[in-house]
Amino acid sequence: MRLATCLIPLALLACGEAEEPLSQTDVAPAASEPSACKPVVFEETPLTHCIAAPAKHAIAMDLGPDDGAPYRSLAGLAANRAPDAPAVAFAMNGGMYDEAGEPIGYYVEGGERLHELNRADGPGNFHLKPNGVFFGTGDTWRVLTSAKFYDTVSDRPEFGTQSGPMLVIDGELHPDFSEDGESKKTRNGVGVDAAGRAHFVISEAPVSFGKFARYFRDVAETPNALFLDGSVSQLWNAARGRMDNGPSLGPIIVVEIKE
Repeated sequence: MRLATCLIPLALLACGEAEEPLSQTDVAPAASEPSACKPVVFEETPLTHCIAAPAKHAIAMDLGPDDGAPYRSLAGLAANRAPDAPAVAFAMNGGMYDEAGEPIGYYVEGGERLHELNRADGPGNFHLKPNGVFFGTGDTWRVLTSAKFYDTVSDRPEFGTQSGPMLVIDGELHPDFSEDGESKKTRNGVGVDAAGRAHFVISEAPVSFGKFARYFRDVAETPNALFLDGSVSQLWNAARGRMDNGPSLGPIIVVEIKE
């Protein structure tokens, strides 16, 4: 199991809302696998909506190779997949990180905690409270505010990543969001619906926090949803041969196809 190599102070936070160009690279699509992702348009903004279903998929975090530095890209993740590893349905950046690509918040990979829950105050999106945790064990996946996670979760999950802010909290939009604010970025997030499915959404054009959060509440129907990052947001959609590249990443959420 990979061990974290550094715990750099929050002042060195390097992710979230960076202004670097993103691009897509076409790669060979996965043979005979239907895509778990589909293009949608919400209030005139194009999005890609991917759904992980417990009956079909498993979810894991992957930061980097064993005893190595973080991958920093989806291509790096793909290149380091073991030949006998389960097929990837899709993968997406997932959680805030420092300049070295290491998580700055709660992070569990393969049942091993590499960073404890971060309850500190500070600047930036991560600290726009409430922030939250996406986590799970087996077929049970959840999104909770960091405070509720701290108060109610005692058993360590198989995977977990902390980010912020929360987009939707118990069916309500984050209280600090306006309906359609001036800050518009390429953004991605995750929420879990009442049936236990995880909905991953990435915007294909700049979108405000308010509009993005409404999509999770009103269309994905996820009572709790978490912002994963902005401007650096990238997707690997294996079935359709899409491999985004751009700014260096940190933690990556991998959705695998069950055999």
